[in-house]
Amino acid sequence: GVFQKAVICSVVPAAVSIVKSEIKAELGIRALVIGEDIKVPMNNKYKNPRQVGQDRLVGAYAAMTLYGKPTIIIDLGTAITFDAVSQKGEYLGGAIVPGIRLSAESLFLKTALLPQIDIKAPNSVIGRTTQESILSGLFYGYGSLCRGFIDLIAKQIKGKPKVVMTGGHTQLMKKFINRDIRVVDEELVFKGLDLLLNSKSAV
Repeated sequence: GVFQKAVICSVVPAAVSIVKSEIKAELGIRALVIGEDIKVPMNNKYKNPRQVGQDRLVGAYAAMTLYGKPTIIIDLGTAITFDAVSQKGEYLGGAIVPGIRLSAESLFLKTALLPQIDIKAPNSVIGRTTQESILSGLFYGYGSLCRGFIDLIAKQIKGKPKVVMTGGHTQLMKKFINRDIRVVDEELVFKGLDLLLNSKSAV
């Protein structure tokens, strides 16, 4: 067939078994699962290593392999995750914050008068309508949060870390991160899956 290999990376165990059996039925391929069939080859310093989402490990591995270490990875998805990789290539842990869209939706759900809005960069920090104020809060608030976390995490790591940004809101937020230290790679996790699938860590 056209497809020879398949790999699954998910933090929803029920979804893994469904997708795995669908791939087997439709394509006749046994899909490999990250964390089961393929271990991410990093020294994981989490207190309980099994608690780290495999997507976070794959992103950290890809960033370290492709862009060097130490590294801070920011994934701007449903949740915003910050992950730290040491000079030795250890996965150190990080931080998790509700994502931009989640925050916007929680405002709309809890406050009847707030309008649903398209998430985009506002014209000014000081909003002069409710809509502008929400956009300012999301855009500059999360921008400041990203910058602040980079500074805080960098103080905990030896060496000057490269910042790798990925995820759906990367283009919106990248202006807040100094161009000298950041790499934008919206395909980071997919590149990590490719690296792992074609490496010796596949069991």
